[in-house]
Amino acid sequence: MEKKSEQGLKRSFGMRESVTITVGQVIGVGLFVTGANVVGLMGNHIILATAVALLITIYPSLLYAEMGSALPYSGGTYLYALAGLSRPMGFLAGWNYIIAIICVASSEAFAFTFYFKTMFSAFGVELPVSDLVLACLCILVFTLLNARGVEMTGRMANAFMFFFWGVAIVWFVMMIPNISLPNFVQKPSFMTAGPQGFIANVAMVWWCFAGFEACCSMSEEIKYPHINIPRAMALSPFIILAVNLFFQWYLVGIVPTDKLDQLAVAAAPYAEAMVAAGILGLPLALLAAGIAFGGGLSTMNSCITTPPRTLFAMARDGMLPQVFTKIHPRYKTPYVSILFLGVIALLLTLTNSVQYVASVSLFADLFFYVIGIVSAGGMRRRYPDLHRPYKAPGAAVGIPVSAVIYIVMMTQLGFSAIISGVVWCVCGMVLYYVYNARAGAKDTKLFELPDQVPEEPSESERRVMDREYKLWRAIVAAAVIASVALYVVPYLAV
Repeated sequence: MEKKSEQGLKRSFGMRESVTITVGQVIGVGLFVTGANVVGLMGNHIILATAVALLITIYPSLLYAEMGSALPYSGGTYLYALAGLSRPMGFLAGWNYIIAIICVASSEAFAFTFYFKTMFSAFGVELPVSDLVLACLCILVFTLLNARGVEMTGRMANAFMFFFWGVAIVWFVMMIPNISLPNFVQKPSFMTAGPQGFIANVAMVWWCFAGFEACCSMSEEIKYPHINIPRAMALSPFIILAVNLFFQWYLVGIVPTDKLDQLAVAAAPYAEAMVAAGILGLPLALLAAGIAFGGGLSTMNSCITTPPRTLFAMARDGMLPQVFTKIHPRYKTPYVSILFLGVIALLLTLTNSVQYVASVSLFADLFFYVIGIVSAGGMRRRYPDLHRPYKAPGAAVGIPVSAVIYIVMMTQLGFSAIISGVVWCVCGMVLYYVYNARAGAKDTKLFELPDQVPEEPSESERRVMDREYKLWRAIVAAAVIASVALYVVPYLAV
């Protein structure tokens, strides 16, 4: 599989965009729906499930840092499976990644719609427009914007994320008087008991971290990827942890203990939590604005951005029709892939079935991560001489343990999720064998090792990059410490 820079994708993202694209893809439905539902099952003990979800995310993120910096090309997990395992496994990884993320985009469109309308209903105003129309409009707008170039995508990612953090800080301060510290020191009577229940809860909270490797799918558009990708992978899981812990803490603190278990089945837990606590008006509108524009739109932006790069890479490698390799002459984006997957996202949205879309996404998420984790070991065996700017430690233990953990989490999915996932995989493999048999593709040498030394930043650029990374690292460390401390303080104050 030959990789050539002249094929046209433009390296425009720095570390900041790599982080915001990644975190933007993650902070959405998982945090504001699935993770919040688990608060209704575990109460103040949610910190335990979130901590475990972080632990099982950290090592895979290091593996992706290794693979992304060694092979800085479009494709992400698809490319790594192609290199480390085989063509069929590469196709299966890419096939599942695409549907998983496109499904998230569709689900997020509905989440945005709900919270957008909540901004107005908080003041008693009901918008006379259907959820379906608003959701489809969101998908259409983001598809067209993403086709216009990665610079616009990066600017939107930065804007949405910084808006989200700004609104979140204001909302956090505004809500402090409504926090009840005794809520944090009582063991919930409704808490799910037993190891199996805990594993199921961890699997649900882990979905709040799914997408932690998003920037790897856009490696071919990241400047100095051998530096910026490992740094983005080191920061992103901890940013996601801090955001989750902050929001979960407020959820536990504002909801009366006797009503907390209602969140387990809530469709919009944060909005319903504030209503249950009697907090309406400006605080509810502010929260809805942060979730809709900061969380919802940032996730849709990332989810419309990254899958087309995988589709582009698969077509470039001869696994899918070459039309998906077309690059816009002005914007330098794989515009055919973007428009095609935008249509798929629109069709999924038109089903008006969030549950079905989510069931497909859950299985595909975990499955392509298992493939990605195993691919790291395969790449080391097949290409021991491949230049690796970063190398994950302890792979002999870390890779099999991580793969087993993710497989165990797959067993916690519902029957419909597993069936939908298997059907999707079967359809994908039929397409793969039919198309590749016609194209005459063979599982021979998977790709040519890069023969060029990665471009290095100038000395002045490197100093700026190092200062930026140190600043981000300090801020993220402070945020993690503060978010954990919030769960300790009530035990000291009550």
